[in-house]
Amino acid sequence: MARNRRLILSSPPEVWGLLSDGYRYGEWVTGTQQILAADPHWPDVGACLRVRVGVGSLTLDDTCVVRICEPQRRLELEAKAGPCGAARIVMNLIPWGEHTLFVLDWHPLRGPGTRMHGLPVDYLVAIRNGMMLTKLARIAVREHGSESVETV
Repeated sequence: MARNRRLILSSPPEVWGLLSDGYRYGEWVTGTQQILAADPHWPDVGACLRVRVGVGSLTLDDTCVVRICEPQRRLELEAKAGPCGAARIVMNLIPWGEHTLFVLDWHPLRGPGTRMHGLPVDYLVAIRNGMMLTKLARIAVREHGSESVETV
């Protein structure tokens, strides 16, 4: 499992506002090339987000399904990427004063990732997820008027 943490200098409701708009995932999820569709009831349990991910011309269509939704606190997704398998992605928003401690956990469920799971793969995923949280934090700060972003 890869785990990342980021202190975002915006409140949990402000950060949740970004998570609850499926069409904004392309702004902060590293590797997203295009949001293909977002269910209108995103992020309710069972809602789907279809995205195209990849690098250059090497792409793959991915579907994220909401498995757990606790508004302003927790969002758990199952990301399914065809032959690459599936992963569990858990986003916890913890109030930290007037800010948000964002904890992101990634764990492979099915496919090649379960066999390659361990230090090298988790390290690479942690780097990618760290980049994502940096982008998310910058967007939240830009939109909600704070001045800086801190790492925990």
